[in-house]
Amino acid sequence: MRLVLASRNAHKLRELRVLMAPHEIDPLPDTVELGPETGETFSHNALAKARAAAAATRGAALADDSGIAAAALGGAPGVRSARFAGERATDEQNLAKLLADVPRCGDTRVAYVCALALVTPAGREEIVEGCCEGHLTYSPRGTGGFGYDPAFIPAEGDGRRTMAELEPAEKDSISHRGRAARALLERLQRPQGGERSEPSPAEERT
Repeated sequence: MRLVLASRNAHKLRELRVLMAPHEIDPLPDTVELGPETGETFSHNALAKARAAAAATRGAALADDSGIAAAALGGAPGVRSARFAGERATDEQNLAKLLADVPRCGDTRVAYVCALALVTPAGREEIVEGCCEGHLTYSPRGTGGFGYDPAFIPAEGDGRRTMAELEPAEKDSISHRGRAARALLERLQRPQGGERSEPSPAEERT
């Protein structure tokens, strides 16, 4: 299947092209405008973006909405992860704010969450979710990945390296986006139904 990604994030496009193989993913055309993210959950935002891209391109569309949830902040920044430090904040500014807001001597547990939504012209809608738990380090390091990766130490690892220090294949095997992509690929192997698939139990908790 050929899909258009409802995002202009080059990092996500690069990762999802690998994760969603053999399906092909095209970048969002410059002429397509996506509306503001107003959903209260990752799945709501992902589905809205996928629907908008599918309607605009008249083709199948894939959307990702993802972020980080800090236990000490009651799950924040959550759906506001990309604009935690402001609407035009950089990755570095968002990360700096998270590390400033989460007390060093407190609960440093965090979780990455990714919702993937797929919408086809025939009306098929699929929503899946992936989660990766870990904790923060206050010494960001690593040149791989993006976003909060330099300060995120995954629970499923050696306990030392951040997401930004992992090899791409290592990261994909445990990341929230990798898990969501594998769940979506499994869904796509099932016979097509006429209605939207229900979110996973994990998705309902976001």
